[in-house]
Amino acid sequence: MADVTRREEETIGQHIARYGVSRRDFVLFCAKLMVAAPFGLSLTGHARAAEVAREVAKARRLPVIWLHFQDCTGCTETLLRTSEPDLGELILHLISLDYHETLMAAAGKAAEAALRTSMKENAGKYVLVVEGSIPRKDKGVYMKIAGKPAVLMLEEVAAQAAAVIGIGSCAAWGGIPSADPDPTGAVGVDAIVKNKPIVNIPGCPPNPYTLLGTVLQYARAGTLPELDGEKRPKFAYDRTIHDHCPRRAHFDAGKFARQFGDEGHRQGWCLYHLGCKGPDTHAGCSTRQFNEVVDAWPIGIGAPCIGCTEKKVAFRVPMFQVIPIHDATPPATYAPIESPQGSMSVPAALVVGGVAGALLGAGYVASRKFSTVQGDEKVPGSESPGERPKESP
Repeated sequence: MADVTRREEETIGQHIARYGVSRRDFVLFCAKLMVAAPFGLSLTGHARAAEVAREVAKARRLPVIWLHFQDCTGCTETLLRTSEPDLGELILHLISLDYHETLMAAAGKAAEAALRTSMKENAGKYVLVVEGSIPRKDKGVYMKIAGKPAVLMLEEVAAQAAAVIGIGSCAAWGGIPSADPDPTGAVGVDAIVKNKPIVNIPGCPPNPYTLLGTVLQYARAGTLPELDGEKRPKFAYDRTIHDHCPRRAHFDAGKFARQFGDEGHRQGWCLYHLGCKGPDTHAGCSTRQFNEVVDAWPIGIGAPCIGCTEKKVAFRVPMFQVIPIHDATPPATYAPIESPQGSMSVPAALVVGGVAGALLGAGYVASRKFSTVQGDEKVPGSESPGERPKESP
């Protein structure tokens, strides 16, 4: 797994050159926005991607220990399913993955020896990545690793880590295992580890480049990205799905799918009435695709967002239940309609006025129909909390 003999003196650039990784593949990898964002660089073309590549190449390979608890291994799988270049190959060049139960060839005592060796040789330097929730009620009944309860395993490995990253919703706040009735008392990393820097990267699964961007920033600058109140990197969770949803125009126009497979659903109308949690979900899925596949995310394939990054929404609110709209409002303006000759006849003005009036009217109707927050001054005609918006006429 690890190349400990040369890690201290070798940069990422030197390592990938030694293993024959092409410059083209490395630049392609660094062109991913999620890697560029933590470095404060905006991508505008190949030259900018090359600049990012130069920054990443200067960093030293970071020792990483990866623990699995109550999980489905989906977060690891999403790391291995990218292409052009193959992230599964590149990740092993960018970091020194010293322990990973799914990927390492060793097992049993040999695997435990690799873990202890890395902890000893890199005490205070390694990053601990945790995948899966931790069974807090566990006394060795629900989960044991090498004969130890999961909580004890986490506490021991985290004690000597420089920082801890919770990858996926399960590790970030409990995820699916914490749903009612929650027999194991499933919790996220920050409920157990209290004295270490912690970054949560929720998602089911999260975008793999969020993890790599965070790790590479730490490797290059020794700092973690700016976090929000849920310990999520702001560069990846600074927007709601609704802000940049490809179906947003239909929401603003009051066009909604009412059933799966109906005319509106086939035409790509808004999925709000089918239970979409996009207005309350902070994530970049609508602008940053998974595994380089266009529309490889729920809304892209016609399914509503379930709010998997939000601990108060995912696996708490029923999948198809309509949620209140809090901050979304109709647009203040619409694209202007201009005459090519620079002037407009009276009949044309009447037609354009009628169209504009209809659009503004639709926006006003939408604003009245979709606010369920009582006293919401942003949206006129708000109804009482919990009242399902009436269908548009």
